[in-house]
Amino acid sequence: MQSRPRSKKRKPTFRKLLKTSNVKLENKLKNRHFKQQSSSKKYRKEQKRLRQALKDESLRTPAPLERYKKRAGGRLTEEPEEEFEESLPVDMMEENDLEEMRAMGQKASFLTRDISSCEPGHARKRKSGNAVETYEKKPRRMPAEEKKEVIHLLPIKDKTGIIRQTMEKPVVEEAEEEEEEEAELQEEENESGYDMSALDPEEQLQLRRQRLQDRKTRIAGLGSAILSDPTTNIKKLKELRSMLMEADPCVAVTVRKVVMISLMEILKDIVPSYRIRPLTEEEKATKVKKETQQLREFEEGLVSQYKFYLEDLEQTVKDWKQKKKKKSETVSLQAYKGLALVAIRCLCELMVALPHFNFHNNILVMVAPLLNDASPEVSTMCCEHVKKLLKQDKMGHASLGMVKVISGLVKSRNYDVNPEVLKCLLSLRIKEVELKKDTEHVAPKKKFMTYKEKKKNLSRMQRKWKKAEEKLEKELLEAEASESKDKKIKLHTETLNIVFLIYFRILKKAQKSVLLPVVLEGLAKFAHLINLEFFDDLLTVLHNLIESKDLTYRECLHCIQTSFTILSGQGDVLNIDPLKFYTHLYKILLHLHAGATNDDVRIVLHCLESMLAKRRKQVTLQRALAFLKRMSTLSLHVLPNSTVGLLASGRTLMHAFPKCDLLLDNESQGSGVYLPELQEPEFCNPHNTALWELHMLTRHYHPMVRKFATHLVVGAPSEGSRALSSELSRRSAVDLFEEYSPKDMTFNPPVPTSSSKKKVSPSSEFCEGYPVCRSRFPSK
Repeated sequence: MQSRPRSKKRKPTFRKLLKTSNVKLENKLKNRHFKQQSSSKKYRKEQKRLRQALKDESLRTPAPLERYKKRAGGRLTEEPEEEFEESLPVDMMEENDLEEMRAMGQKASFLTRDISSCEPGHARKRKSGNAVETYEKKPRRMPAEEKKEVIHLLPIKDKTGIIRQTMEKPVVEEAEEEEEEEAELQEEENESGYDMSALDPEEQLQLRRQRLQDRKTRIAGLGSAILSDPTTNIKKLKELRSMLMEADPCVAVTVRKVVMISLMEILKDIVPSYRIRPLTEEEKATKVKKETQQLREFEEGLVSQYKFYLEDLEQTVKDWKQKKKKKSETVSLQAYKGLALVAIRCLCELMVALPHFNFHNNILVMVAPLLNDASPEVSTMCCEHVKKLLKQDKMGHASLGMVKVISGLVKSRNYDVNPEVLKCLLSLRIKEVELKKDTEHVAPKKKFMTYKEKKKNLSRMQRKWKKAEEKLEKELLEAEASESKDKKIKLHTETLNIVFLIYFRILKKAQKSVLLPVVLEGLAKFAHLINLEFFDDLLTVLHNLIESKDLTYRECLHCIQTSFTILSGQGDVLNIDPLKFYTHLYKILLHLHAGATNDDVRIVLHCLESMLAKRRKQVTLQRALAFLKRMSTLSLHVLPNSTVGLLASGRTLMHAFPKCDLLLDNESQGSGVYLPELQEPEFCNPHNTALWELHMLTRHYHPMVRKFATHLVVGAPSEGSRALSSELSRRSAVDLFEEYSPKDMTFNPPVPTSSSKKKVSPSSEFCEGYPVCRSRFPSK
């Protein structure tokens, strides 16, 4: 027995066989998957054709059946029943068979005759160009298979030879086909919709609810798909945005509002925490990984849809402003305001939630004019969101952009804007960031040891650990990604320059404007950040404003507060004696409103603290005694919370000037008589009076007032049985005033206009302001 010749081919190894079997298995699974897809696609198409055919046949009306015969001219004529019976072989048939044949002749044959046609079955043999071929007459042929694109796979090498493999390229995915079918069914439903005018009100309401529920379900499905996988389903964002053009007048307004809010919430969730920049030509031409390309497509689609969404919101607001109808009169003019309010809210929410993302400056430009809108609802909404943005801005980029836009708005309107626009600038976080956030950057940066220092001072094992520690610290510093101190200070400086430019322009050109109170309040808050070169001119302007007698009581207080804020900060180096401002406050102190709690008391307490406590080295004893006596007089007339604040300020003053205890003695300390009507604190002889008001306050109905009055009567001791608790002694006068303020009695006077300002004369006599303080004690 001859043995077979040994094959020269080497047997494949087990690893190769295993790899080949895995490839075969994958190819088999892919082929099975594509076969199932193709069969399901064919089934859906056949069902679609069948539905169309049934729909066509249901619309046709069947004609009566008649029998025809041929004429000589070729026309068809009716054939009488007698001739039909004669043509049958009656002699060879029985009566039962004959009756059955007659019955069959009267019936229509499904195989040989068309139901909707009136001609006999044999007439179809004649070739005619006008013959109607319906679905039942057409031959049952399977549709020709379309030529599909083929993907060539890796070949398989077997004993028989090389086996080439191919795979069908998927053209349309199953999900897209289902969406197309749903869209077609939706269009058919819309075309065959009901006429709303022909229905009852109850039926109209029910139909509207049904349509609205369908739209909401679709919106929810698209939103869930986008949030589940934003990178893959970013195209659905365009489909959701297209619903902003809802054309059904029954639900158009509601659907557009829901879509606006849904898109806003989706964008807040899927937007990355960085700014997306456009790719350069070199980057587009470079080949990248599949994941990188997918990320690029996601970012490009997100930016484009975000831009189109903002344009739609802007157009909605413009349509409301211009009161113009669109070509499709789907939305009425009355409904434009509701749509515009929702669009403005979406813009404000995106402005606050995405200050780092693209087109943020465009949103600021859109929102800024709405701060001065005539509608209180719109202006209040925008002002609240702008304040929120400025409060939460840590880096300073968004604050700088908003301040620039507000500056341009005020200048373009010639300072004729709502005071609430400038009140938004009071929410800037510059003072807090400068004091707290940058303290960690002030410390010198940690220097790493050089190689020579390590070799000299450390052992081998210590050098190894030191190297790992320094590497970790460098990585932590890189991962922190915090803005440097220099960059923050640069942004804050530029922002403050623009803010002060707004304030100084109004002080120079519009001193009688309604913006002056807000300007003075802003100067009082940011005065410690003004450059020294402006101090002298600014103090002169403030003094002239007070002397002009055109300011209200609160505006005078703001001027005084601003001046002493300047002098208590960088102004310490200046040799300026603000005696005129002490005199101004001493004059107007008794003009404080006594019948209601308001913000004026808070400003007075701030002024007293900065004028007397913080500058005690520059204040004379006579001036301190005069203010202490006037504060005790004022405490008899104001509400309990204001009295507590004034007594707390008096306690601070007695601790700063220990010689003030001479006012607790009945004996006079020198020549002269106390002159309460004199408006000069230095020359009213306050050392010849006593604080007799404190004895009346010890019998006050408020327990905290009694406690503070009893404490001051004995000289405000720091220790002993008459001393205050440590908790009360640590609290400031402003904190105590705010704690005991009745929440339901707050009184804030309206912002006065230029024509209705109440003038307060600094040179008014004591008796003119005294009845105001006695308003809480009516005469008998």
